[in-house]
Amino acid sequence: MLYLSNAVNKHPHFVRNYAFRRKSGMPEIRRIMPGGNEESATTKLQQVAAADQPEYLSLLDSHLDGLSVAQARKRLTLTGPNEVHHEKAPSWYKQLFTAFVNPFIAILLAIALISFITDVWMAAPGEGEYKTVIMVGIMVMVSSLLRFFQEYRSNRAAEQLKSMVKTTATVLRKSKEKIETDIKQLVPGDIIFLSAGDMIPADCRLVQSKDLFVSQAMLTGESLPVEKHSLPLANAYHKTVLELDNICFMGTNVVSGAATAIIVNTGNQTYFGSLSKSITGKRAETSFDKGVNKVSYLLIRFMLVMVPLIFLINGLVKGSWWDALLFAIAVAVGLTPEMLPMIVTANLAKGAVNMSKRKVIIKRLNAIQNIGAMDVLCTDKTGTLTMDKIVLERHLNIFGEEDEEVLKWAYLNSFHQTGLKNLLDVAVLEHVELHDYLKVEEHYLKADEIPFDFQRRRMSVILKQRNGKQLLICKGAVEEMLLLCTHAFDPGEDKELHIETDKVIAIDESVRENILRISGKLNEEGLRVLLVAIREFDDRALTYTVEDEKDMVLTGFIGFLDPAKPSARLAIDALQKLGVRVKVLTGDNEIVTRKICREVGISFNEILLGNDIEQMSDEALGEKIDEVAILAKLSPVQKSRVVKLLQSRGHTVGFMGDGINDAAALRDADVGISVDTAVDIAKESADIILLEKDLMVLRKGVIYGRRTFGNIIKYIKMTASSNFGNMFSMIGASALLPFLPMLPVQILVQNLLYDISQVSIPWDEMDQDFIDQPKKWDASDISRFMLFIGPVSSIFDYATFALMFYVFKAASPEHQGLFQTGWFVEGLLSQTLIVHMIRTRKIPFIQSWATAPVVALTSVIMLIGIAIPFTPFAATLKMEPLPLSYFPWLAAILFGYCMLTQVIKNWYIRRFNQWL
Repeated sequence: MLYLSNAVNKHPHFVRNYAFRRKSGMPEIRRIMPGGNEESATTKLQQVAAADQPEYLSLLDSHLDGLSVAQARKRLTLTGPNEVHHEKAPSWYKQLFTAFVNPFIAILLAIALISFITDVWMAAPGEGEYKTVIMVGIMVMVSSLLRFFQEYRSNRAAEQLKSMVKTTATVLRKSKEKIETDIKQLVPGDIIFLSAGDMIPADCRLVQSKDLFVSQAMLTGESLPVEKHSLPLANAYHKTVLELDNICFMGTNVVSGAATAIIVNTGNQTYFGSLSKSITGKRAETSFDKGVNKVSYLLIRFMLVMVPLIFLINGLVKGSWWDALLFAIAVAVGLTPEMLPMIVTANLAKGAVNMSKRKVIIKRLNAIQNIGAMDVLCTDKTGTLTMDKIVLERHLNIFGEEDEEVLKWAYLNSFHQTGLKNLLDVAVLEHVELHDYLKVEEHYLKADEIPFDFQRRRMSVILKQRNGKQLLICKGAVEEMLLLCTHAFDPGEDKELHIETDKVIAIDESVRENILRISGKLNEEGLRVLLVAIREFDDRALTYTVEDEKDMVLTGFIGFLDPAKPSARLAIDALQKLGVRVKVLTGDNEIVTRKICREVGISFNEILLGNDIEQMSDEALGEKIDEVAILAKLSPVQKSRVVKLLQSRGHTVGFMGDGINDAAALRDADVGISVDTAVDIAKESADIILLEKDLMVLRKGVIYGRRTFGNIIKYIKMTASSNFGNMFSMIGASALLPFLPMLPVQILVQNLLYDISQVSIPWDEMDQDFIDQPKKWDASDISRFMLFIGPVSSIFDYATFALMFYVFKAASPEHQGLFQTGWFVEGLLSQTLIVHMIRTRKIPFIQSWATAPVVALTSVIMLIGIAIPFTPFAATLKMEPLPLSYFPWLAAILFGYCMLTQVIKNWYIRRFNQWL
C-alpha cells in the first residue's frame, strides 16, 4: 500500500474526488474478500478501475515504459514475492505435531494412560510396573517419528520438485525492454503483456486491450469467458471486484486476444490470495483416501468388539480381572495398525522421488495412485505422437503450384501478430530471408489485430501500407476460411506484393472443389493445411472486428509437416501392454490425425468429429465412446465432455495436453498430465508435469504409480489379515488356558518387532503381472481377504498351543513362562513370514523374491525373535530358554503354515481372480 499512499499524497485531487463520491451518496466500500487487508486491497482495485491512465499510473507510481530494475528490486523487498500461501509445507514442528495426530496413536496413548493408572498410580508403593507404559511409548515414538521423517522428507522433495516447474510472465523494464521473468519477481507498478494461453500473474489494470477474453471460471464458476477492456469505469464503487471489466485477476487465464496491463496487487493482497485459505484448505478425499480410512476404522471396530470380549473371557475363566484388564490392553495395542500412516506416506514420498528421477514431476502426491489406476489415456496429437518440430513444407497457390507470394503473405501475418505464437508461426518465421526483402517493418506498419480463438480457428492482422490503404491478412483452417472468401488470386509472375496487378477470379463451385481436393491430398500426405487470404480497405478507423473477416481474396495454401515420433509406436505398444487404452482427442482434422495414428500403431474403425459429437446426446455418445479411438476437430468444451463421459462409465481417465484448449480437460481428468513447456494455465491445471514430452516417460510413471499403490495394499492386507487371525487365537487361548497365553509386555515387544519388520515395504518390488494391469482401490476385496486369509494363522497358533501344552507339558501356571515363550517365537516368525507370503501371488522364495531390504530386515527380526529367550533380556520379559527339541517342531509348524497359505492363496486367486 506504500505506493498508493505516496501517490495520494502527491495527488490530493484524487482524495477530493474520492471524498466527493462518499459525500454524494455513493455506497460505502464493502468488504468483498475474506481474510486480512481485504478492504484496502479491494479499495485499491476499485480506485484504479475508476481512474484514467494518468491517475492510475500516478497511484501506482509507475510509467508506461515500466519500472527500472532498481525500482522493481526495491519494491520486491517491501511487498515480498508474488506468491500466495498455497501447498507450502508446514514448519517442522507442526509436521512433528501432526505426525502424532491419528486415531491409532490416540488409541495407543489412551492405552498408555490406562496402563500408567493401573500399573503405576494404583500400584502399592515400590511395586509400580513401567514396562507397558515404556513399550507403548516406544511404539508411539517409533511410528510417529518414522512418519514425521518420511513426511518431512516428502514435503522437502515436493517443494524442490515444484521449483523445477516455473511460470513466467513478459514484463517491460526500463532500458531492458521486454523480458521473461518468474512471476514471483513481479511487483505493483510492473507493466506486463498478456496473450492467449497466459495465466494472469497478479491482479492488474488493463492499459490497452484487443478482443481480450478471460476465463474467470476458477473464481466465479462461470464457464463462459468474460470480455475485458481498458476504459475507466465511472461506477466502479457500485460493483463488486469481480464485476470490474478493466481488472484481470491473478490465477485466471487469457482465452483469446492480447493486452498490456499494469500490476496493482501481488501475492496475498490479490483476490486469489485472499481466497487461498479456502482454496488450498484440506483437499477433497479421493477414493484412495476413503479406502485407507475405511480399512482403518474397520480394524478399530474389530478391536473395540474383540478387546472387551477377550477381557470378559479371561476375567471369567481365570478369575483375575486385573490381569485380564492388563492382557486386554496389550491385545488392543497389538491390534492397532499404528504404522499405517507412515507406510502410506513413505510409499507415496518414495514414489514421487523415484518418478522425479525419471523426469516425471508429481505436483500432488495423490496423483501417484491415480496414474497407476489409469486405464484410459486421452492425449493430444501434436508433440505427443508427433515430433513437435513443425516444418513449413509447402506454400501453394490455388492451383496447387509452389508460389513464393503465398509464403510472403503468411510471413507478414505471422511476423506482425502479438497473440499466441504457436509452432506454425515459428515455422513460417524461420524463413528470415524474407524479412529484409519484404521490408516488413518499414513498408508495413501494424495497425490492428483480430486475435486467434478456438471457435473461429483463424487470426488476422491489419497492416498500414505505404499507399495509405489498410491490408487485412487472415490465416486459418480450410473449411472456415473458404466460407469467408469470395475471390481468389490467379497467380501472377511478379515477385512483389502488388495486389492490384494480380488477376482476381471469383470462387465458383469448381474452384471450391479444386481447393478442397488439393487440401485433402495434402492432408493425406500428413500435412496440416491453412489457407491465407487478404482484404484491402481504404484508410478507416481502427475498429476491426471478426465481422470484417469476410469477402476476402484467397491467396493459397501453406502446408506444415509434424512427423510422427519414432518412439511413439513403442510407447503406445508399451502403454497398451500395461492395460492403458490410448485415445487421441485433437482439434486437428481427421485426415492428418488418421495418417499419424496409423503410423504410431493406434488401431481404429471409426473417427468421431466435433460436429458429430455436438449432435449426440450423452447417452448416445457414451455408448460409442469406448469403441472410438480417435476424436478430431474437437473444441475445448468437447474434450472436457469426452473425459467426463469416460469417467461416468467407470474408467480412470488420464488427460495429456499442453495447450490453452486443454486446461478444462486437464482439470476434469482423474490425472491431468502436462509438460514443462506447456502454456501457464495447462501447467497450473495438471497433477503431473513431464520434463520430456514423450509417452515413454509416462509409461515409467504408470509403472511407478502401480508399484507404489501395490506396496500400500500389501501392508494393508498383511495388517488386516494378521490382526483378524490374532483375534481368533487370543479368544481361543483365553477360553481354553488356565493362564494368559502371553504376558502383556511380551505382546507389546512382539508387536514392536513386527512393526519394524514392515518398515522396508516401500522398498519392495511388485510382480510383473501386478504391474501389467490398472489397479483400483477395492475396499470390499480387503474385507474378503481378511476373512479368508486371517484365520489360516490361527490354525497354526492352535497347533503351537497343543505342542506347548501336551509335548512340552507347559500346562500349568507354574510352566506358563515356557508356553508364553514358545508362542511368542512362533507368533513373531509366522507374522514376519506372512510378509513374504502375501507380497506376491507366486510361490515366495521359489518364483518370487522380495528386494534385499525386505529380506534383510525380516530375517534380522526373525533372528532377534529366536534369540530373545536366550538373552539376559528374557528375564525382564519373564521368558525362558526354549529346549532345542522345540525348533524342529517350530520349523514343521512354519512350513505347514506356508504350505497351507499357498494352497489357500491359489484357491483364492482362482475363485476371485485377484490377490493384491
